[in-house]
Order: sequence, then C-alpha cells, then structure tokens
Amino acid sequence: MPRILTVDDSKAIRMIVGKQVAELGFDVDEAEDGLLGLSKLEEVTYDLVILDVTMPNMDGPAMLAKMRGDGNKTPVLMLTSESKKSIMMDVMKAGIEDYILKPFKPEELKAKVLKVLKLTGPVGASTAAAPALNVASLPMRTDPTGKQFIDILVIDDMENVGKKLKTLVPAHVTVTGALSASAAMTLCRDKVFRVVLVDTDIPDVNSAALMNQLRTLQAHAAFLALPLRTTNDVQKEQQALGFDDVIYKPFDKDSIDDFLVRYFNDQELVVADENLVKVGPFTGKEDRIEKYFGRVTRLLEETIEKLAAACFDEVIVDLSVALTKTDRTPRLVLDIKREANKRGIEVKLVANSEVATLLKKFDETAKLVISASVNEARAARAA
Repeated sequence: MPRILTVDDSKAIRMIVGKQVAELGFDVDEAEDGLLGLSKLEEVTYDLVILDVTMPNMDGPAMLAKMRGDGNKTPVLMLTSESKKSIMMDVMKAGIEDYILKPFKPEELKAKVLKVLKLTGPVGASTAAAPALNVASLPMRTDPTGKQFIDILVIDDMENVGKKLKTLVPAHVTVTGALSASAAMTLCRDKVFRVVLVDTDIPDVNSAALMNQLRTLQAHAAFLALPLRTTNDVQKEQQALGFDDVIYKPFDKDSIDDFLVRYFNDQELVVADENLVKVGPFTGKEDRIEKYFGRVTRLLEETIEKLAAACFDEVIVDLSVALTKTDRTPRLVLDIKREANKRGIEVKLVANSEVATLLKKFDETAKLVISASVNEARAARAA
C-alpha cells in the first residue's frame, strides 16, 4: 500500500489532503514544516511527498533542496499559493513531479497523486466500485524539471491580441501566444500556465472543445473565453460551456486590472491559517469597492467550504483591516454567516472599533458578538 507524507504548516490543509489521500486507500503521515518532514523521511520510506511552499522553520523549496542534496529521490508534489514564476521555476529545476495551485479541488489532487504513482484508481478498488479517475488521459511529464512556467497563454488566430495584452499587464507577468489549436496543444504539453485565454471565434475550431482538451494538460489552470463585446449575455453562455470566466475584446484597462487582481492578487485578500481567516484591506479606486467585496465573498465561501471538509466546527474571521466606510461590510458579514450556517460552522468575528461601531448601526448585525483581538476570540471559544 502506498505511503504518503504531507508537509504543510496549516492543519486544515493537512486534514484535507489526508482525507482525500486516505480515500484512495493510502497510508498518510503528517509534518508541520520542512524540518519535521526531513525527520520523517529519515524514519520511513515514502512513495510520495506532498509539500507546501510557504512554511516556518524550513519552507518547501529548502526541504526539497535538502532531500535532493542527500540523494533522496522520493517523488514530490508541490502545493503552492504563490503566483511568482521564479519560485515554481526553481523548484521544478530541483526536481518535482508536478504542482497544484491552492485552493485546489479534491478531484484534482487525487488525479495528480494517482498520476505520480502511476496508478489508475484507488488501492483495492473492485470492478464493482465506482469508476476510477481518468488519469490515463493526463500527460506524463517526460522531463519534469524542464517545463517552463508562464503566467498567461493567449490562443487567438490574430497575433495582435497577444501583443496587445502584453502591453497592458505588468512586466513580471509573462504572456505567450498560440495562433492555432495545434500550436496551443503543443505549448500546453511543453509548458505550465496559470491562465489560458481562448478566442471564441477561431476559424474551423470549436473553442469549447479545445478548452476541454487543454484542461487535461493544464488541470490547474483557469480557462477564460475571449469573445467580442456584445449586448448578449456571453458570460453565462461561455460559463455554461465550461469556461471559468470571460474577458472581452477589445481589451480595456479596467477589465484587465480586474483580471489581474482576480487571478494574480486574490491570494492576499483572504488568508487562512487553520480556522483563522484574515480579510485583507481594500486598495484602489473607490468605484472598485463593490468588486473588492465580491472577490472577498467568493474567496471566503471557498475557504469556509474547505474548513467544513476538514471538520472544523467554527471559523474566526478577522476583519480588523477590512474597509469600514460602506454598508457593504455588514452585507459581507451576513454573507459569511449564511455560508457558514449552511456548512454547520459557527462564525466568530474579530474587528477594530470602527468596524464594530459600523456593524452596530444595522439591525441585522447589531447583536453580533465581536472580539477586539484573535486571542480574545479564541479565549471565548475555550470558555
């Protein structure tokens, strides 16, 4: 039976990973940081290490470098919420089998674990069991250390589209283009992308079918449709076809800014450490406040779902630096509580005096118990 070590400083992530891997019939051990992970490797032989990038004491890249330096060739699957290409390129050179961007879907984690272990389904699964994950369709990396990480792939038969996008994104965000479906397939076999943009009007190409093909090669990537602006509700149409979102042509600065915030900066808006969730501050123009709250709400919903999967029965939400001068803050709090109630999770709020005063002004949030610090909220839980 395969034995797997998951190394992550977040108890919630370790529990989620452990639950999914155990469902495959594997034995699972845990470590809270790279130093403890190395100690485990000295005691036990593992078939796979699932390794987080950012950890105290010793982070993932440092543990990986130590493993390889000591001659330990145990396959490594990296978990990361980092969008900086330099980090992933460095660890890929050090030798990892694959990586997953957090937050991840359980099916994606299972598929990649099975792929690395060269298995087609859960251990001990009988012919009468549910169908195994379709891992055979996922490409095996012939040279896992040689794949280049690129932020954005633009698939459009008009070369100027990719060139225009390059002028609108920061210099550190890498963009490459493909003028045909075959060129896109080749690139997706050879490189790793964070976001893939697919034109909806490529001659002789079914864009939705192409997107589904590319997903088997880039399971971690977000796929966005590239339609022309129209009065029709193209976004719903494309999402119904399987695209994650839509970005319209011709590009405008506001939509590109929103795109960059959502796919490259969201990780700083909501940060979870076990069941403590901190909401980041609003930065930007006043007319973007609603979009900020929309993104925060979406990320909080995803986080609460993961906490429920990890069997947490309460979440501490720290709003100390959240925006206060708008009635959108109480609406955010109500959205959080509604989502948590659906999952059977109790919400404890932490806020500064400004946020607390604002919440007291609204009937729906006036009676909420609000702690002045995380320690106070935890003490209330203990009591």
